[in-house]
Amino acid sequence: MRKIIFVALSIIAVQFAQAQYTETINTNRPGSSQGAFSPGNGVIQAEVGGFYNNDKHNLLDTKTESFGFDYQLRYGFVLERLELVLDGVYESAELTYPQGSSTESTSYSNFRSNTIGAKYLVFDPYLRSLKKKEKPNYISWKKNNTLQWSDLIPAVSAYAGLNFSFGDNPFLYEDEPSYSPKVGVITQHNYRRWVLVSNFYADKISTDYSSYAGIFTLTHSLGGRYALFGEFQTIIGDYYSDEIFRGGMAYLLTKQLQFDISAFTNFKNTPTRWGINFGVSYRIDQFRKEERIYLDNDKDKKPKKDDDFKLEEKEEEE
Repeated sequence: MRKIIFVALSIIAVQFAQAQYTETINTNRPGSSQGAFSPGNGVIQAEVGGFYNNDKHNLLDTKTESFGFDYQLRYGFVLERLELVLDGVYESAELTYPQGSSTESTSYSNFRSNTIGAKYLVFDPYLRSLKKKEKPNYISWKKNNTLQWSDLIPAVSAYAGLNFSFGDNPFLYEDEPSYSPKVGVITQHNYRRWVLVSNFYADKISTDYSSYAGIFTLTHSLGGRYALFGEFQTIIGDYYSDEIFRGGMAYLLTKQLQFDISAFTNFKNTPTRWGINFGVSYRIDQFRKEERIYLDNDKDKKPKKDDDFKLEEKEEEE
């Protein structure tokens, strides 16, 4: 029943389903979700972080301490709407467990996960051809400064990826295959200094170890340099289920470089989990390719670029 409800919510999200490049870096850090927009055509972006995790299982009386790094390499490929992404986690862990009247420990390390995939922006409510800019109301200040119905329409992207692993990986179950598919739906709402991102994933589908996840991330910008975020993740699976909360902040040093720090905890004791993470995101946009966009019923005129829309909006306001 939980799986059916989850799939139904995902379908509803699809039904509700500008140019990707932004003046400052568009990063998925901090947090575990990914936004609906790509870095931009021809843009290369690296997002890397180090972490420490502590797990304690009350029933098994085990404790696991681990550290490692997570990475995400993103590339805006061919189109503004299309992104290729390689992400993964390398982890080194030490497990302590009871052995008679004493305790024993064992260490192991490998990539906990590696996934290569593609994300495509299916619906963008911010393009002029899809959503006309609302005219300012010269009588009501309140109407101009409150949430409009059109603001509830999110950008929607579709994601498809392939999980892969090499060699004897201690993080895989005994009969778990080395390759498995992963699909997802991503939505994003932008409202002034607030951004709400929702991710819905079906992971390792077509295997006996499939799981389903929902990640909901709310970010608030504090001026131009700092941002705070809170995130809730639910995981539904036969072998592992959990509810995890994350929180943290990011600091924008330059338009191309961002630092972040975050922490997480869960809501059960089989196991109890907590951890900290710090990271950096860097963008290389020297190879950016501007995509020309045609307005509806305007194919015979000069094609317009991203900045032309901003100029038109400014003229309308004047």
